[in-house]
Amino acid sequence: MNWHPNIANEPVQKKVKTKSFAISQGGVNYTVQPLYEYDLTGMVVSFNHHNGNNSLHKRWNDHLNVADVCVVWQDNAKIVDLNAFKFWNGEFTCNYRTKDLIAYQAFHKNQLSNNHLLADSDDIRDEIKRIKIGDQIRFKGWLSEYGQGNGPRRGTSTVRTDTGDGACETIYVKDFRIIDSMSTIWRTTLTISLILVIITGLFWTVQVARGKF
Repeated sequence: MNWHPNIANEPVQKKVKTKSFAISQGGVNYTVQPLYEYDLTGMVVSFNHHNGNNSLHKRWNDHLNVADVCVVWQDNAKIVDLNAFKFWNGEFTCNYRTKDLIAYQAFHKNQLSNNHLLADSDDIRDEIKRIKIGDQIRFKGWLSEYGQGNGPRRGTSTVRTDTGDGACETIYVKDFRIIDSMSTIWRTTLTISLILVIITGLFWTVQVARGKF
């Protein structure tokens, strides 16, 4: 697999003194307060798209958070056997598990992040909606706090070493690119595994129908 050179690097951030600004999305006005410039290159292991009309996003009237994207970089992307893991997104979290002790011990918790992506640009939102598991992506923007008027505000993590509630990065995205969307070994393996499961199921059904089981 061809790795983008930046995937060997940790995310880059630099503190800024940018004033808060107002934007509108889905007919709702928001205030965004940038805290750090942020630049991340990583591989997608899980994601969850939001449309503002479900569960807490609907309750909070949040149309700005277009997706949560969980990514890995450095050794987690290039060396760790990701086939040994299951990754999935909760409503605001990225979760993973494995039964492989060697893979677990090789996995670096500080080389994974769940990113709440904020965007009011239709082009950026559309590009984010195109992502697939195994894609290498790069996005730039601001680690930010945001909210509506006197309503609740969402913050952001500013380190990669925290865990649990509040450990996710909230990024106002200024640039988003899918660097490599070719079939990866990992994605191909997942596809082959699914095909084998289907074939096994069909074989079992046929044998039962023939009275061999």
